Amino acid sequence: MSFLFTQRKQIIEERHEALICRKNEALFSDNGIYERYTYPVLTAEHAPVIWRYDLHEETNPYFMERIGVNAAFNPGAIELDGKFYLVVRVEGIDRKSFFAVAESDTGVDGFRFWDLPVTMPETADPDTNVYDMRLTKHEDGWIYGVFCTERKDPDAAHGDLSSAVAQAGLARTKDLVTWERLPDLKTRSAQQRNVVLHPEFVDGKYAFYTRPQDGFIDAGSGGGIGWGLSGGMNPAVVEEETIIDQRYYHTIKEVKNGQGAAPIKTEKGWLHIAHGVRNTAAGLRYVIYAFLTDLKDPSKLLHAPAGHLIAPVGEERIGDVSNVVFTNGVIARDNGDVYLYYASSDTRCHVATTTVDRLLDYVLHTPEDPLRSYACVEQRKELIMRNLELLGKGQ
Repeated sequence: MSFLFTQRKQIIEERHEALICRKNEALFSDNGIYERYTYPVLTAEHAPVIWRYDLHEETNPYFMERIGVNAAFNPGAIELDGKFYLVVRVEGIDRKSFFAVAESDTGVDGFRFWDLPVTMPETADPDTNVYDMRLTKHEDGWIYGVFCTERKDPDAAHGDLSSAVAQAGLARTKDLVTWERLPDLKTRSAQQRNVVLHPEFVDGKYAFYTRPQDGFIDAGSGGGIGWGLSGGMNPAVVEEETIIDQRYYHTIKEVKNGQGAAPIKTEKGWLHIAHGVRNTAAGLRYVIYAFLTDLKDPSKLLHAPAGHLIAPVGEERIGDVSNVVFTNGVIARDNGDVYLYYASSDTRCHVATTTVDRLLDYVLHTPEDPLRSYACVEQRKELIMRNLELLGKGQ
């Protein structure tokens, strides 16, 4: 082997292994709700060397990268037999996304991709792009993946190569290796993204959290996070969608919002993690928020704290689509620990850790948004006066 080939191969492999083996440390939490971590848990650089380089010197004498990876983000998450698994949206430098499984013993570091990406079967109408899988371990015994399937808009004007149609793709598996593709979810909405399957039957039916929208980007008349029932999964058909978490003017979710992962079942209700979008002079801003719905009727909203749970900070604000945090993967362990996986700026994956008890305390005792500046000031003054009284400074 030539010195150049051998040297480059050794350096790249050693750096890759060091990245995977790097320990992650929790940061002090100012808000007390969750802990962020020093490093992202997955990046494009975590993609295996065998995905990107031809290891044969005769066909790659300069040890060049042959098929590059641009980003690793928006992972679905699940715990199986005590291990943490992420089904990651990996985007090649060709802009095509695909799914790949990464596993870890700790949930905060050591994530290593499996050798082969997921082979997701196509339907009769092939997807151009697939991404953002939500994983649900359903009581029927299957693990379902609900993801966005994107195709070019057949009604787009000649020369328009941007208009797209998004629908909810469905697949199921027992082991994250072999996937059975099901027909796309059918609803009355023109487009569907950010669809999540509820983990239990409701009235003997499969229940979906939907996000009806008029266009690929704009929610339009879509009112927020929807709820609908289907008699089966093959095919899955939702005849009616009811909005359970509305959008509101001048809030973190005025433009659109969507369910993150499947909700967490708690004694107080179903705990939801979602994303909200608002417009700014610099473009759309995505944040993560939480709310609680009724245990017996998951479509009934009980508590909705004002504002965001997680917003992008520091380097999280920089990436392919800046000023964005987005989640579609949460793991709630039997011991009450919660691992909330989120992506920043469509580029990399992070984790925030907390507990069910802390999240419930946050959701139940954080005031709701009164929707007006005056009322928000009164709300804050109430907190201040209670604190001043405690400090012996009450008037």
